[in-house]
Amino acid sequence: MKLVTLNIQFGFGADGKFDLTRTADAVRGADIITLQEVERHWKRSDYSDQPAELARLLPDYHWTYAANLDLDASYKDADGSLVQRRRQFGVMVLSRWPIISKRVFPLPKFGAVAHHSIQTGLLETVIDVPSGPIRVYTVHLSHLGDELRQPQIDMMLDIIARAPGDGGVWCGTHPVEADGWTEGRVPPMPYKALIAGDFNFTTKMAGYECFTGPLNENYGRLTSRTGYRDAWVVAGNAEDQGVTFPAIKGAEEVAKQVSSRLDYCFVNSGLWDQVTDVRIDDESPASDHLPLWVEFNA
Repeated sequence: MKLVTLNIQFGFGADGKFDLTRTADAVRGADIITLQEVERHWKRSDYSDQPAELARLLPDYHWTYAANLDLDASYKDADGSLVQRRRQFGVMVLSRWPIISKRVFPLPKFGAVAHHSIQTGLLETVIDVPSGPIRVYTVHLSHLGDELRQPQIDMMLDIIARAPGDGGVWCGTHPVEADGWTEGRVPPMPYKALIAGDFNFTTKMAGYECFTGPLNENYGRLTSRTGYRDAWVVAGNAEDQGVTFPAIKGAEEVAKQVSSRLDYCFVNSGLWDQVTDVRIDDESPASDHLPLWVEFNA
């Protein structure tokens, strides 16, 4: 099983050019795709419906979209009729296998005065992979610093930890079967889980430690059995190596000064022993971020 995660910068590449075909090509071939900064009906991206367009470009995938930012973009056409339209910005999951269920959770937002602060959210999907259902989450955390990311991380980890006990999007029985509430089998909420996306922190920041455990100078990462591990490290890469942002070509010295690994795939203990390889596609021109590819033996 191959997973790729990419912040697509609303279809704009490292060269500043808008090209959703190039975006689709950058992630084509994965079994599961998680995308951030996917938008609908913004002037800067030619008012494109990016989830629909990416689905058209990747026709063999099931998909779902979560709009964390949702604004009115309606207008009246030449006849004066109202055209209902929403300007949206969010995250997306595509999968070769059925996406059994989805839930969307708004994360805490900071009421900034002098800085750009937008609503973010966590998208949860349960995907029916051949080895059995797994939870796949994607998220794009605040860029404004550890202090503002921490409430988002706390809420996200609590939601993810409680999910198996909460059960699927519906569970139990209904007193009136004829109402159709229990149509089909009870949707699962498995223990196995991964979280992929743009976390906007480096391995030196507090957010990273929230997932992987504290770093001890004598014993390394003290990861708990209920915690998460960085798939990049599980696959044998050094924690402080790797760059996913920015995707700068021909500016190596600048890149060295500002580059970071901001994009991750964190896996829980149900998947630790199934990670076989992780790589960064450092040749991709599709975004200001680079695609992170993770391979599992699942």
